[in-house]
Amino acid sequence: MNYPGQQSKSSSRMKIFTRISKWMLYLFFGSTILVTIVYRFVNPPVTPLMMIRVIQQLGDGERPHLQKDWVSIEDISPNMKLAVIASEDNHFESHFGVDFKAIERAQKLNQRGKKIRGASTITQQTAKNVFLWPARNWVRKGLELYFTGIIEVFWGKKRIMEVYLNVIEMGNGIYGVEEASQTYFHKPAKYLNRNEAASIAAVLPNPLRWRPDKPTPYIQGTRSRILWNMNNVVKPEW
Repeated sequence: MNYPGQQSKSSSRMKIFTRISKWMLYLFFGSTILVTIVYRFVNPPVTPLMMIRVIQQLGDGERPHLQKDWVSIEDISPNMKLAVIASEDNHFESHFGVDFKAIERAQKLNQRGKKIRGASTITQQTAKNVFLWPARNWVRKGLELYFTGIIEVFWGKKRIMEVYLNVIEMGNGIYGVEEASQTYFHKPAKYLNRNEAASIAAVLPNPLRWRPDKPTPYIQGTRSRILWNMNNVVKPEW
């Protein structure tokens, strides 16, 4: 039997819980949107993956190393922009963060038992790299879609590509296309030719396993497919 006093206390606790939950949601949405707007103009100094890799290096008894050199989109070769679109996201210029056609195609091929690369877009990968941690669960995926939407709104394609090419992992302790270009091809990213750009794009699925300057037969085949596709995808106008 519930007494009036007990019902009043239960109702009061529920109101407090509701109020706290509401303010937590306000704080989450407000802070994430604010940080996203700031990153439209300020380059992210570090990403969760970079910190995770440093911790892993320490755990393996290695000296921690993190090499990155941010460059503007104007100082990145058009070949590199086109190569990642041809490799990672054929419809980058036309979708709003999520490529539903690629997802549908991936599902059909997976049902046939064929191994293919994921259907994550460049925008989704940028959201994951800048704001989130590497994991495979519905919470992380939901947050990825949320950040994908807001960076499409506040950043636009040009800024998304600039951030993506500057934060993506490209080797052991190597982040961004400028550092990768200097390390593997001894030149600024601005001067990467089509073959070099395609080589870098080809190793992105597993940059800790492969090197663009020492391509395996598998990477050579992937590079050839990327070079072919670079003639077919929509070239960015910026």
